[in-house]
Amino acid sequence: MLGYVHVPFCHRVCPYCSFYKHTPGGISVGGFVEAVLRESTRRVSELPEKPRTLFLGGGTPSMLSPSLLKKLFVGLDQSMSLDSMDEVSMEANPATFDEAKAKVFLACGVRRISLGIQSFSEKMLTVLGREHDPEQAAESVRLLRRAGMPSINIDLMFSLPNQTMDDWRETLQIAISLEPDHLSAYNLTYEEDTAFFDSFQDGKMRQSEELNEAMFYEAHEMLERAGYRHYETSNYARPSHESIHNQGYWAGEDYLGLGPSAVSTVHGERSRNIADTANYIRMINGIGHAIEDVEVLSDEARRLEKIAMGLRTQEGIARAWLDDKGMARMQVLIEEEFAAIKGEYYILTKKGSALVDAIAAEVI
Repeated sequence: MLGYVHVPFCHRVCPYCSFYKHTPGGISVGGFVEAVLRESTRRVSELPEKPRTLFLGGGTPSMLSPSLLKKLFVGLDQSMSLDSMDEVSMEANPATFDEAKAKVFLACGVRRISLGIQSFSEKMLTVLGREHDPEQAAESVRLLRRAGMPSINIDLMFSLPNQTMDDWRETLQIAISLEPDHLSAYNLTYEEDTAFFDSFQDGKMRQSEELNEAMFYEAHEMLERAGYRHYETSNYARPSHESIHNQGYWAGEDYLGLGPSAVSTVHGERSRNIADTANYIRMINGIGHAIEDVEVLSDEARRLEKIAMGLRTQEGIARAWLDDKGMARMQVLIEEEFAAIKGEYYILTKKGSALVDAIAAEVI
């Protein structure tokens, strides 16, 4: 069982992000924290077991004040027992904390920080609408090290509007020079309900599949040369710094989601909280939960999800998960060197990893 808390607040809304988020506006951030703690107390008590990991995402969890962070983590510890967890992680943006606040993260029990840097190019950061500049981004890694954070991840994005291969290569070089424990390299996708998607639909932004692949391979080669293991399509880690939380998610483990828009999957039932922070708070305070939608997942739906997620990892998927048609298609992919057999599992080669979504669609 995994645990997730969605913190929807951002100082500004990035034009590419499709996650539920907003500026605080007239909403009480303290009231939000109290609602999450009420939800956690109730929902965790209903679980067969407590979560073994906790991940705070958003939004921007690191923009919470030190006092609210402490209140949030103290309350979550009471319902979830953070000290006994395998991993406690939190997303952070460079412009939202200093070394003193980084020490608050540690005091709260956080042992892994995922930094939303995205690029070390001033030009690309402007395109993305980020608050930080390249030096702030680099300094955020250094100050987390000085504070004693045990594990640091850097999130990067490629195939950005007007990004060149030289831009991407320079960002990778700077990221590697900072010696993070983990790097994530994500191909930009144009998601609905974002400003980028509107520009893409209007023809103002374009994507090139050839450039997507070239940038993927460049990251793969540079990061592996630097000693990072490519253990999932978009993720690279030093030894013992793989994301335990994400590995559980990719393996199809159940998870509890708290906060507005958060999703939970427990014993084949998937529920979604309302994507409205003000109404989320009102519902928690009024009826004790904020669930607005529940779906019972069929065995077939779970099988397809396991295939789609498993193909992204170096562990791959069990051969028994595929039906006859999927196995026949996989055999063709093996002959074309997009996939390989590893014991009783199918795994994608480096060549296949760049096309994982298309391959998953073919075999399911």
